[in-house]
Amino acid sequence: MPILALPLLAAAAAALPAPSATRLKADVTAMVGFGTRHTASTTTDPKRGIGAARSWAAARFTEIGRACGGCVTVERIGRTVSGPRAPTGVYVEDVLGIQKGRDPNRVVIVGAHIDSRVTDVMNVTSDAPGANDNASGVALVLEAARALSKRQFDATIVYAVFSGEEQGLWGAELLADTAKARGWTVTAMLNNDIVGNTVGQGGVRMASSVRVFSEGIRASEDLAAQIGRRAEGGEDDGPSRALAKTIDGVAGTIPGGLDVMLDRRPDRFGRGGDHEPFLKLGYPAVRFSVAAENWDRQHQDLRTENGVDYGDTIAGMDFPYLAKVTAINIATLARLAAAPAAPGDVSIAGALSRDTKVKWAAVPGAAGYRVRWRRNDTQDWKDLRDVTSTETLLAQTPVDDHFVGVSALGADGSESVVSFAGRERRR
Repeated sequence: MPILALPLLAAAAAALPAPSATRLKADVTAMVGFGTRHTASTTTDPKRGIGAARSWAAARFTEIGRACGGCVTVERIGRTVSGPRAPTGVYVEDVLGIQKGRDPNRVVIVGAHIDSRVTDVMNVTSDAPGANDNASGVALVLEAARALSKRQFDATIVYAVFSGEEQGLWGAELLADTAKARGWTVTAMLNNDIVGNTVGQGGVRMASSVRVFSEGIRASEDLAAQIGRRAEGGEDDGPSRALAKTIDGVAGTIPGGLDVMLDRRPDRFGRGGDHEPFLKLGYPAVRFSVAAENWDRQHQDLRTENGVDYGDTIAGMDFPYLAKVTAINIATLARLAAAPAAPGDVSIAGALSRDTKVKWAAVPGAAGYRVRWRRNDTQDWKDLRDVTSTETLLAQTPVDDHFVGVSALGADGSESVVSFAGRERRR
């Protein structure tokens, strides 16, 4: 990250309210109290099952909205879905807290799934506390809404509580489809899933970092676009990877915070999460997850065998750590919602020249732009130039040996995600 950007980002992060570990624990405790939150569990019992849990989440968003004079409104969207893990069909519902910005159509999404399970994914009756997987993520989403709800942003923030994740990412797919149907411009989607423990399998403790997973080559790109990205060298600079790098930079401005491990995969090896339906539709999306997973506490029947406790209970969580992951999410949301949209149509030219010409499309509401570049043998942006026009010339910067990107700047200095520059596309 350029040194010039650090003071502004650090000041912005310091101005945000600190997440409360006590409140996060209270929210997780409340969700565990519903017994099971399996997507196919009861929806009529007022104290047990997925129906009660979703209503509880809606009530929390309502409380947050009431505290800020109606700045957060509650919406519940749903549809019936069937598949191998719900052969007779199940009603999947998302609970949304929507904080409208000055631009109602450009949105930043932070989400987590509320449903839980035990060893047998078809077991809808046994207790499935789902403390870390994924009451931790839902508590984070609610805490983010509390922290940001009294502030006004350019972009709309959507706080999303999904169900149906354990059956097939159905709740996330529902919201991704809704975003497309409503014509939203999605600046970022932050998926938080298993974000509240520091003791992993075998007792290893990793309390100083959090993993952020992101795709390089885009799931939404056809073969021609993938070949083009390869030719331009943009495998490490797609929109989701650029979002992950932005998160890493934001995390570095939070005193006493966590190091972000940029995991250069869409998700854990051979596994998936609720950010994937957004990736398939071309939206920038990443997944937060703990540095060390404990599989004895994931998708397990509650039991003790040979002195080992199995099951996803509160006893396996670290709430001060969860508060630190929450702080990174809050600071990232604040930055992206305050900034203009990322520039589009960013291109470079300069074959057979020592100079590189950069140009891009104007961004509504942008007060200026930040041009970044680096040598091709490095991963992080090194040099920058701030301009007010929509093109610039980088003298003595050969296009063959440099990568270039452009971000948009708000009047307050807030910065969008960086858009990677490729070859100019003929229309």
